[in-house]
Amino acid sequence: MATALTSENVHDAWSALVRDVRTAVLLTMRKERPFGSHVPYVFGSDWTRAYLHLSRLALHTQHLLTDPRLSLFIAEPDGLEKNPLALRRINLQGEAVVLSPDASSYDAIKERYLERFPQAEMMFGFGDFALWELR
Repeated sequence: MATALTSENVHDAWSALVRDVRTAVLLTMRKERPFGSHVPYVFGSDWTRAYLHLSRLALHTQHLLTDPRLSLFIAEPDGLEKNPLALRRINLQGEAVVLSPDASSYDAIKERYLERFPQAEMMFGFGDFALWELR
């Protein structure tokens, strides 16, 4: 039987999950039905907001432009030696808005994103990409 988590080890487990798992399933609404995509994400330094770097050409971004409601599901990867019912996971729900390049937090979020995903640097120069803030 699993041991109950205290508030201190919930924070530790949450931090470890977000540190170890760099991608999530983004669920958006498409014609009143959920639509799932696999996306990289980063959290702001205060852990109150998640950020995505999305292309306007992607279906999930088109859905967010129509309906900003979303769910972001982050889960520990499965493995043959693991109990799939005991995997660490978290489901965040909210709304997404484009983070303007003029926003005071933009440069810090971009830097944080590129620290985690340095291969994305070129995409910040593409006109169809934008940072999205999940609230």
